[in-house]
Amino acid sequence: MLELSPAQVRRTSIAAQGLAARRPGLAGARVDRRHFRRVLDTVGAVQIDSVNVISRAHELTFFARLGPYDRAALARWLHDSGEVFEYWGHAACFLPVTVHPELRWKMAKYAGTPPRRRIDGDEAAYLDEVRRRVAEDGPLTPADLHPGDGPRRTGPWWGWDAPKIALERLFTAGEITAVRGSRFERIYDRPERVLPSAALDAPTPSEEEGRRALLRRAALALGVATARDLAAYHYQLLTKVRPIVLAMAADGELVPVQVPGWKDPAYMHPEAPLPRRVRARALLAPFDSLTWERDRIHRVFDFLYRIEIYTPAPKRVFGYYVMPFLLEDRLVARVDLKADRAGKALLLRGAYAEGGVDHDRVASELAAELELMAGWLGLDDVVVTDRGDLAPSVALALR
Repeated sequence: MLELSPAQVRRTSIAAQGLAARRPGLAGARVDRRHFRRVLDTVGAVQIDSVNVISRAHELTFFARLGPYDRAALARWLHDSGEVFEYWGHAACFLPVTVHPELRWKMAKYAGTPPRRRIDGDEAAYLDEVRRRVAEDGPLTPADLHPGDGPRRTGPWWGWDAPKIALERLFTAGEITAVRGSRFERIYDRPERVLPSAALDAPTPSEEEGRRALLRRAALALGVATARDLAAYHYQLLTKVRPIVLAMAADGELVPVQVPGWKDPAYMHPEAPLPRRVRARALLAPFDSLTWERDRIHRVFDFLYRIEIYTPAPKRVFGYYVMPFLLEDRLVARVDLKADRAGKALLLRGAYAEGGVDHDRVASELAAELELMAGWLGLDDVVVTDRGDLAPSVALALR
């Protein structure tokens, strides 16, 4: 059995996520859809989130791997290229359109599962009416299905009224698809008007074949992973996945790996990179695919991380939108950031170093990354508060 050291696992995981290569935007190259495609193919799924404290989560995922790029160009590629679709991958994600057949078993399973949210009245008739409206009038939003008085707000976050429930159920069942509008809202339409025929006409694998294909993609994106890690990448049940992982290892599709300190067996894709050194530097969004699973982050990087967006302010430890800072093969710090668009400044509201790091070096590299991000966002300055043990060193490096 192959044995890898913790350092090798870190480097392999970083390289597998596309974070070890030199970012084209730093070299002055024009970043275009070839680069966007490479990132999406490498990570396999880019998570979508509505929080826009700095920039949208998916935009930060691309920035971490490409450096400065034109966000409008990314939006056009995601919307118009026919290479991308949105579905439930790891939560809501942009996915390569080639994954569509591999997810149809999920769509079929959802269509046959009792819904969590019900629609008052004749539910079947209402769903048929929504299907008809999408077919005849799409693309459309939930507001387009209201008689004129607008959507009713039924909760503090989203208006889950009948049109929204119906559209989301049809979306999750794969009967309709969605693109993002100018306000980042989902706009629903028939798949054949959005997705290329080559993807829709591709044969539908069996559930086991679909699961296996997703596990292959997860293995390539993770580098070294346990069965639990592989399952979590596309939100699969571990009980369903474990026997498939064992079969893939027996067939040579996965290589069994022993990692000191890991309780569970590990695996890697035969084509996973094993670099001797990585020169990574990136600020990672809370929804970046390297940081999805908290147990894995701790196991691979010895980095305890929790998203505190949903934590009441008095109980937050590090801040609202905290981004881990990757330097070479370690997560060396975390920063709480906010874009002050009116003041044209990137606000560093807190900076905290991990134990045992060189504060001056980390601060210097972090300052350079913050200036890079500010320029990409069209902001003129980086403003530092004194919160966190690393903040004074960052302020000095920026001066």
